[in-house]
Amino acid sequence: MRKFDTKVQYLKYKVLCEVARQTWNDSLLENLMDIPKLIVPGKTPTMRCCVYKERAIIAERVKIAMGGNSENPNIIEVIDIACDECPAAGYEVTDSCRGCLAHRCEDVCRRGAISFDHNHVAHIDKTKCVECGQCAKVCPYSAIANRKRPCQNACKVKAVSINEDNAASIDRSKCTQCGACVYQCPFGAMMDKSYILNVVDLLKASKQGKNFRLYAVVAPSISSQFTYAKLGQVVSGLKALGFHAVIEAALGADMVALAESRELAEKGFLTSSCCPAFKAYIKSAFPDLEQYISHNLSPMAALAKYIKEHTPDAKVVFIGPCTAKKAEARSEEVRPYVDAVLTFEELQALFDSRDLEITGLPEGVLDNASYYGRIFARSGGLSDAVAQAMKEQNIDFDLKPCVCDGIEACRTALMKKSRNLLDANFIEGMACTSGCIGGAGCLTHGEKNKAQVDAYGREALEKNIRDAVALL
Repeated sequence: MRKFDTKVQYLKYKVLCEVARQTWNDSLLENLMDIPKLIVPGKTPTMRCCVYKERAIIAERVKIAMGGNSENPNIIEVIDIACDECPAAGYEVTDSCRGCLAHRCEDVCRRGAISFDHNHVAHIDKTKCVECGQCAKVCPYSAIANRKRPCQNACKVKAVSINEDNAASIDRSKCTQCGACVYQCPFGAMMDKSYILNVVDLLKASKQGKNFRLYAVVAPSISSQFTYAKLGQVVSGLKALGFHAVIEAALGADMVALAESRELAEKGFLTSSCCPAFKAYIKSAFPDLEQYISHNLSPMAALAKYIKEHTPDAKVVFIGPCTAKKAEARSEEVRPYVDAVLTFEELQALFDSRDLEITGLPEGVLDNASYYGRIFARSGGLSDAVAQAMKEQNIDFDLKPCVCDGIEACRTALMKKSRNLLDANFIEGMACTSGCIGGAGCLTHGEKNKAQVDAYGREALEKNIRDAVALL
């Protein structure tokens, strides 16, 4: 078993790996019905009530691994059959209720949702309860608990609700595609659509001598992943798969830092444009602030655009930690430049679908970007890069960044800006906690990721931002 944070990730990986393997062998459609049995062999259930339900869920996972429901534009999908183990969400009275005489819970409830049985134990009428939580706050025994589901707790933009069938439901108008619900669901009932088949097809066509060059653009957070191997071996592994070249998305970050610093100095106030989930959140929750979003493309899109403009026969696959990048790549603005997006989870599955043991490969080299481009991967790195870009371009501007680590911090900053209370002229918004190194598509998550990204950045300290871009 590879190093994953959870067994849910490992299960997802096994499905992706088998789907990719069958696609390499041109046998996917022929063996499609057998994949659930390959993933869950035998007759003894290991995860659910029976092996047949386990296989039914695997079959749904296979569909999403093949691109999911084409009629659903959302990247995140719910596997309804897997979403049946969590308790009904909402406030509930637990066994800790002592049947006290004070009845503070009843007094504070404005909806009359609290009643008592013959033992004076409290009960909540769900038809009247509005989930305000006041009863839980005043209970002296902490006997009223909020049974909010993990997916709802994970979704800080409140895009996840519970439908009439007691399964999770995603509000597409609110969803930012960040994938937090995917990572936090303990039953794997939420899953991001995969385009691994598209990538396999591109790799196969490239190896067959089709008239294009296939580029892998890798996010700087890759330095904190694949901990069992060296980064240079990951680079060699990508070339062994069939990629013509591997380029750092951090070089695109250098390009964006130069351009965004100029735009900020010209306009006086900006919000960053690098995180697609942050941009989506502004558009859905703070539409009046959309005018302030930087007009620059993200590092992924900026570099892919450059590659295609200078290599007309190029095709570009972005590899990173972010599920929202899959949605960004399908947008009208970015679609011409990025042909497919893989997460690090999917890249691991791709390696193993070819039985490619990267630890036995020589070390390739990634030497495109500056220190500042590489630290875009963690919270605060973008602001540091913009400050450095201003310095290198002799831009006289009093930069006052507001670094937002996670979508809740983003909400606070945007709310202050909407009320003219924000003492800053640049909002760096990262939807995931810690920045890209906390993305849902990472193999592992943790504080060590920041240290590894910073160490990776320091390897390029001899270059400034303009030096890196000048080498293009």
